[in-house]
Amino acid sequence: MSGAPGAPEVLALRDVSVRHESGTILERLDWTVRGDERWVVLGPNGSGKTTLLRVASLYLHPSSGSVTVDGEELGRADVRVLRTRIGLASPAFGALLRPALTAREAVMTGRYAALEPWWHDYGADDRARADELLSAFGVGDLGDRTVGSLSSGERQRVLLARAFSGRPVLVLLDEPTAGLDLGGREDLVGRLDALGADPTGPPTVLVTHHVEEIPATTTHVLLLDDGAVVAQGPLDEVLTEPLLSSTFGLALRLERRDGRWSAWALP
Repeated sequence: MSGAPGAPEVLALRDVSVRHESGTILERLDWTVRGDERWVVLGPNGSGKTTLLRVASLYLHPSSGSVTVDGEELGRADVRVLRTRIGLASPAFGALLRPALTAREAVMTGRYAALEPWWHDYGADDRARADELLSAFGVGDLGDRTVGSLSSGERQRVLLARAFSGRPVLVLLDEPTAGLDLGGREDLVGRLDALGADPTGPPTVLVTHHVEEIPATTTHVLLLDDGAVVAQGPLDEVLTEPLLSSTFGLALRLERRDGRWSAWALP
C-alpha cells in the first residue's frame, strides 16, 4: 500500500479547529486519509488524539473548518447515514452499550452505528457476519455472552469486531489494545496487521500512545502534540527519533526490528 496521490480521499479534515471555553483542543489541522492507507496517530496525553477521532467519526463538529467523509461534507449530508460508513472502536463508545446486550447483538448494531438492535431489522446474514467477525478477533465463542459479563480485554475485541460490521469505508481505532495483557496485545496487533495486509480492506486509523502497538502494515503516521500537527506522512519518512522526541518532549531512542517498532528514553 503506497498511499499514492491518485488513491481516492476517504477522510479529509481541512483547517479544522476545536475550541472550548478552557482553550483550544485542535488548531487549524489539515489531514487526509486515502483509500489505500493505514494510519497511526501518536501523541502524549492531552495532545488532542481523542478529540481528533471524535471529529473524524462525526460525533463532534469542529469550531471551524470542514470534515469530508466518502465525498460528503459534515453539515451538508445526513450525519446519521454518513456515520454508518465509519467503523469506530472506542472504549468511550463501548461504555454506552447496554450491558445486557449479547456480544453478537453489539457487533450487529455497528452496521447502522446504533446502540440498540431494536432500532433496525437484522437477519440471518447479519448474525452470520457478526459471528464471523467475532471469530476473526479471537472471541468467536462469546456471541451469546452479555457485554456486561465480558472482561475488559474481551470487550475490546467485541468493539473491534463491531467496527467492521457494516463493511465501512473507514475504520477508526481508539487505543484498541487497552486492557489487554502482553499476550493479548501481541495477538491483537497480529490480527490488525493481517487486516491491514488485505488490499480489499478499508483504510484504518489507529490511535495509540505506544510505537510497540503499530502493526507492520501501517503506511502513514500523524504526530500530534498540544492540538497541533508535529509532522505527518509516510511512516518510514516521518517516524524518526528527532520527530518522535519532539512530539513527546523527551529524548528517545527508536528502533525497528522485524517490522515492529520500540522506543525508550535516553538516560
